[in-house]
Amino acid sequence: MTGLAGKTLFITGASRGIGLAIALRAARDGANIIIAAKTDTPHPKLPGTIHTAAAEIQAAGGQALPLAVDIRYEDQVRAAVERGAKHFGGIDILVNNASAISLTGTLDTPMKRFDLMMGVNTRGTYLCSQVCIPYLLKAANPHILTLSPPLHMRAKWFAGHVAYTMAKYGMSMCVLGMAEEFRRKGIAVNALWPRTIISTVALQVIPGIDASLGRTPDIMADAAWHILTSNSRTTTGNFFIDDEVLAAAGVTDLSRYAVTPGAELLPDLFLD
Repeated sequence: MTGLAGKTLFITGASRGIGLAIALRAARDGANIIIAAKTDTPHPKLPGTIHTAAAEIQAAGGQALPLAVDIRYEDQVRAAVERGAKHFGGIDILVNNASAISLTGTLDTPMKRFDLMMGVNTRGTYLCSQVCIPYLLKAANPHILTLSPPLHMRAKWFAGHVAYTMAKYGMSMCVLGMAEEFRRKGIAVNALWPRTIISTVALQVIPGIDASLGRTPDIMADAAWHILTSNSRTTTGNFFIDDEVLAAAGVTDLSRYAVTPGAELLPDLFLD
């Protein structure tokens, strides 16, 4: 067995985008993927459902359990985690990928959108971690990987989109606190964030962002793989950046990840 072979991953928002890319990278090793996402039937604007994702994961060499889950609801998360653990015999890895975004100012952010971002991003990450940890404590090399940015408490990262930054930083604070809380228990808790924008279908619906000036989700999937195959007792409490993870693994030519070869890539939020 190599890499993530035989490991069971609970991935939120794995029906498309970065979550699906991480799932497919693990599937190529022969991993088991619990797909926890909302899209059970085709979305009017976004391609991909939990069922199409399951088919792709199985075609890549993994096993898949597609579960319709809205991570804002505790009963749905608990039922999905219990069902997935029973189906595959445990859970080794949690990937907190699901996220809601609205790059809007204070006066242009309805409270319904604020509640969605806080509910999915901060509360969802906390809830999924809380429910998965009892299973992770029984795993041989347990990891929680959360897709959230480094914590830089500077006004410029808040000013244009206070609500979104609060919600994403809430995810990062889960990483900061849980990494220390469970350090002696051997559970690795880390964050991963991209250097550049990542071209996903979800990104394309955000006005003013040219997704062709980003990298493909594969760079995040490859970086995640290196983190999730590391020793959980020595790799925890980190706020990783995708290109730095790959550089540490000896991968410095990132040209294959560019959506548009040779283009000047757009930096992602929260990084200088």
